[in-house]
Amino acid sequence: MANDEVGTMMDQGLTITNHGRQIAGRVALMAGCAALLGWIGLPDTASAQEAAVQAPTAYRDLPYIGSRNLVWIIAQLHLLLAGFVLGVPIFAWLCEIVGWKSGDKRYDKLAKEFTKLLTSSYATTALFGGILLFLLIGFYPKLMAYLTDIFFPSFLVYCCLFLVETATLYLYWYGWDAMAEGSGKKFHIFLGFLLNVFAFFIMIVPNSWATFQSSPVVISEGSDFARAWAATWNPTWWPVNIHRLIANVVLGGYICGAYAGIRYLSARSTEERYHYDWMGYVGSFIGVFGLLPLPFAGYWLMREIYQYNQQMGITLMGGFLSWLFILQAMLIGVLFLGSNYYFWLGITHRIPGSETQYRKPIMAMLIILLLCLGVWMTPHSLVASLEEAQKMGGTHHPLLGVFGVMSAKMTVSNLMVLVTFMSFIMYWRAGKEDTAGWAKAAKALMGGVLGLAAIAVIILGVWGYFVPAIIRINYFSTSQVGIVIFVMLTITPLTALLLKSAKTTTEMVWGRMPPRAGYALVLNAVMVILLMTLMGYARSSSRVHWHVYGVMRDSSPYAFSPALGYAAALMALNTFLFCMLVAFIFWVATMGDKAKAAASAKGAPEPGHIPAMAGGSQALDGPASDATEGNRPV
Repeated sequence: MANDEVGTMMDQGLTITNHGRQIAGRVALMAGCAALLGWIGLPDTASAQEAAVQAPTAYRDLPYIGSRNLVWIIAQLHLLLAGFVLGVPIFAWLCEIVGWKSGDKRYDKLAKEFTKLLTSSYATTALFGGILLFLLIGFYPKLMAYLTDIFFPSFLVYCCLFLVETATLYLYWYGWDAMAEGSGKKFHIFLGFLLNVFAFFIMIVPNSWATFQSSPVVISEGSDFARAWAATWNPTWWPVNIHRLIANVVLGGYICGAYAGIRYLSARSTEERYHYDWMGYVGSFIGVFGLLPLPFAGYWLMREIYQYNQQMGITLMGGFLSWLFILQAMLIGVLFLGSNYYFWLGITHRIPGSETQYRKPIMAMLIILLLCLGVWMTPHSLVASLEEAQKMGGTHHPLLGVFGVMSAKMTVSNLMVLVTFMSFIMYWRAGKEDTAGWAKAAKALMGGVLGLAAIAVIILGVWGYFVPAIIRINYFSTSQVGIVIFVMLTITPLTALLLKSAKTTTEMVWGRMPPRAGYALVLNAVMVILLMTLMGYARSSSRVHWHVYGVMRDSSPYAFSPALGYAAALMALNTFLFCMLVAFIFWVATMGDKAKAAASAKGAPEPGHIPAMAGGSQALDGPASDATEGNRPV
């Protein structure tokens, strides 16, 4: 029995061993097959890993700061610097031509001084442009790959334009003294013309990349050049080009005026006050010259946005972004007031005996400007509780329903342009006496044109309340703009003809402006910068959650429109950083001049002079009729 049990156990052990061997063999076979399959499929596995590594990245982020915030700041600084770099050559070239034609060396000196500032600003602008490009490629590679595929031919054109503009700028600056006379001067002026032509194309080429994102035109067939050209010629390209061109002139003029205002406030000698007072006058003159048609260019841009996509226009003018235009109205209103105030100070302080003559017209224009600004700043609606809405009698306040609509705002904006234009003309004519035989008829004609234009603008504005919106926008608003432009195109040449034969009764006396004139120049420049940052945010936010409107959706964590308070904080930050950057550039560029001036003057301030920056002085704040002030040379 025991032997049988032992035998049975031995047989079971042999069976288990055989089963184990069979299982081990099967496992080995399966492992071998797996190894074979793995070996066969090794290239495919490597390819899959490589594909996983090289999978395109749509977005990258920066901790704590945020990629959008960083790109926002760098892009805004680059655009503001670019506006200054593109606006100053126009300013300098015009001044050089005036100096060449009139023989007044002050204009040539002014043009040269700001061209020197341009060389430093140009390099800084290129630096920020390079940083912006790297950030866009790094943070938004998918978007940049798409834009590169479409606009690659224009990228090559832009590089060529950048090279020729750089070479022209160097020739223009370093050849200034060598080409100061005769045919050399003519060639130098021609170089200034080329510099502005290249700068214009350098502006409009990247404008096509930005406007394409808001109003894309996409074609799938044709050559690379044909696709790039179709994308470039999008509906908002030329409105933005014209708007930015005029805005750059305004920015260049007002920044030059602000620079002159700061130098005037810190002037330590009579000669410095004369020079920088005159420089502020020229900068403000050119800034206002560009400011007058700027609202019309902005209106054209908004109209084209509406025509391209009504929803985008509603987002801008009727959605949450509509409050931006209330801020815009405030900033533009302050800019108009500051510009007019500087003109009025010039009339009452630079032209002896004019303060009594022009006091009443100045007060009338001030009242009109303040009333128009009040209407322009009136919002269309208010955030109100149910109880407040019931007390108002509806969703809109009674006054908001009258003054918070576009018909009222277009009317008052045109009236403000007319008032500012008349301040411009009044300052131009101050101290002059007409001698032409047809002067009375010309003045009567200009007065009639101005009066009829103001009445026509008001009538069209009131009539606009009783017609459909399409008629008001397409016909009435455009007619108001046309009337104001007609006034400027009529009165300006007539005034110029009258002044050709006019007799100067009172010479302008420079260096008498009070310190508040310098502060007004600085304020005007800050308002222009804030306006440019605001409108940049408005144009970008009108796309809402699209990188390319209707074509490429934003799927990043930042696919939302920033709140107005948050946006206002970043706008203020950008304005501050740009002002500090420009101040640093100006300081570096003028270090040599200050050292030379200190060496020539031996560091001794004018006797009895108190720098205006330190709190004012009797010499500057004294009455305009002061005999000692009136005897200063022009």
